[in-house]
Amino acid sequence: MAQHFLLSAQARTLSLKEIYKGGEDKAYQVFKKLRWASTDGNPVCPKCGCLDHYEISTRRKFKCAACGSQYSVTSGTIFASRKLGFMDLLGAVCIFVNAVKGLSALQLSRDLDVQYKTAWVLAHKLREALSLEIQNDKALDGDVEVDGAYFGGHIRPHNIAEKRVDRRRAEHQTGKRRVVVAFRERNGRTRPFVVKSEAEGVELAKRHVDRLAIMHADEASHWDMLHAGWETERVNHSKTYSDHGKHTNWVESYFSRLRRMVTGQHHHVSPQYLHQYANHAAWLEDNRRNSNGENAADILGKAMAHGVSRVWKGYWQRANAT
Repeated sequence: MAQHFLLSAQARTLSLKEIYKGGEDKAYQVFKKLRWASTDGNPVCPKCGCLDHYEISTRRKFKCAACGSQYSVTSGTIFASRKLGFMDLLGAVCIFVNAVKGLSALQLSRDLDVQYKTAWVLAHKLREALSLEIQNDKALDGDVEVDGAYFGGHIRPHNIAEKRVDRRRAEHQTGKRRVVVAFRERNGRTRPFVVKSEAEGVELAKRHVDRLAIMHADEASHWDMLHAGWETERVNHSKTYSDHGKHTNWVESYFSRLRRMVTGQHHHVSPQYLHQYANHAAWLEDNRRNSNGENAADILGKAMAHGVSRVWKGYWQRANAT
């Protein structure tokens, strides 16, 4: 029997042992080469683009010879104002990509020996960086499957049977329930969106799916509108999951990963940040056939190319201020 890719040596090209054996200097060189790839790691001033600089070796900083501004390898990136060392950041990325069904901030904080708050914000910064690949403007094409799944808003039933309410009724809802509508190309990209109703997926399709694509959906009535804009294949799940190529198995595979992430790792996900976890699951699903070294380089490169996060920089300071 053929060996699964994830069980092979080709899937393991990066390890924590090698990262920490290399030390801080080697990790620093990795960050320099990723930040300034076009100059093979030679610093470029982020303000004026000048290559001439003075090195402040005691602080791992540079001073631009043209404009005089000081900058570091993480200035203007998502890691700006970092406190962790480069070796720990590289280790965090390795741990992050190795967790194929998501990673809780508590586990990351224990692995790195940092506060929970530090790990939580760091994980969300990485999710924000990878979301740029997921939520791009390129329309989905080919065979595209669409479906929705609800998350959050659980209402615990009362202990006494006589006091229990019908949790399906609107007046008993918490207002935190959201639906993730996902579009997935077969053998291609996954693009999720967080909305309040699955029916909103029709309008999302108009903006993100090519009109020449072939849509695949289940028998939910709101997907009837897809027939007006696309060639559409439907499958009745009450009778069969797959009917001669008519199925939504690819997008259901994505929801399987997302549910295991939310239920098994995070346990509780706020509707405010559900899109972060949905994008993370989509990235994991789309890159599941890459080695962990490739995925680490991919996400670290995206993080170094990403600007300063306006959501996560100083998150806890703002939260404590309010």
